[in-house]
Amino acid sequence: MAIDLINAMRSFVRVYETRSFSAAGKDLNLSQPSVSKAVAQLEQELGVQLFLRSTRGIAPTDAGQKFYEHAIRTLEEADLAIMAVKGENAPLTGKLRVSGTITFMRQHIIPKLPAFMAQHPRLCVDLLLDDGNIGLVEEGVEVALRMGKLASSGLTARKIGQCRRIVVATPGYLEKHGTPMAPGDLIEHAAIVLSRGEGGDQITFAKDGIPTEVLLRPRLRISALEGLRAAVLAGMGVAVASEWILEEELDSGQVVEVLAGWTLPSLDLWAVLTGGARHASPQARAFIAFVEEQLAATRYGVR
Repeated sequence: MAIDLINAMRSFVRVYETRSFSAAGKDLNLSQPSVSKAVAQLEQELGVQLFLRSTRGIAPTDAGQKFYEHAIRTLEEADLAIMAVKGENAPLTGKLRVSGTITFMRQHIIPKLPAFMAQHPRLCVDLLLDDGNIGLVEEGVEVALRMGKLASSGLTARKIGQCRRIVVATPGYLEKHGTPMAPGDLIEHAAIVLSRGEGGDQITFAKDGIPTEVLLRPRLRISALEGLRAAVLAGMGVAVASEWILEEELDSGQVVEVLAGWTLPSLDLWAVLTGGARHASPQARAFIAFVEEQLAATRYGVR
């Protein structure tokens, strides 16, 4: 039986975001049985189960989580195509309020913004830079670029980038204090620790699929990435940091990676839409598409 894949995906996406067939039906102006049938037909078409259903509610399967990321992109492209055909792709105007962390935005987004602003000369962008988890809805933010594990908020989020987390230090520090050869050696070194976000004292490394946990002994705790970056460059110790905050220094050799044979969980970049994917403005969609395009040309794009 042929199904309407686009509308079935719309039903799936709304169920995923609301965790409810009935709530999705209300949002889509459909009956609950219609939404359930659309998702069931989609599962049959794909040959996988997208949700686990029980008397206590529903939860996405691993396949459902992966399919959601692709479905969001497909629906966005379909909506843009429909807008273009209808002649509704008028120049973007008004104001777009975007939130992001200070260091990432300063290094990887703001230098690329001239191209985006040139594409949309009638659009004003209001950047709210903060390393803390501000109230997005309260601040009037449409798009937020958030990193790491997201807290449950009911907002729509899509992974648009990722980078490695690594152990770094300056050559001068390592020459003076020695180079750690195994995760356990970090205990004997001055550790610089980020006290928020992806930071913390307990670090889990992996090698050949075997995890190793290390409890660092911080000499210095810093609440913002800018401070951690400055402390590393000053040769104050070793730190676990995302690759993109020290990209230029790593390429130049001003900072080096240690324990390269061990891996840490990657740091994911998420685009959070406060209005939900279905109700995202053309301005918000255009900005996210621009960021994805920029990241795709680097080692940080989603592969």
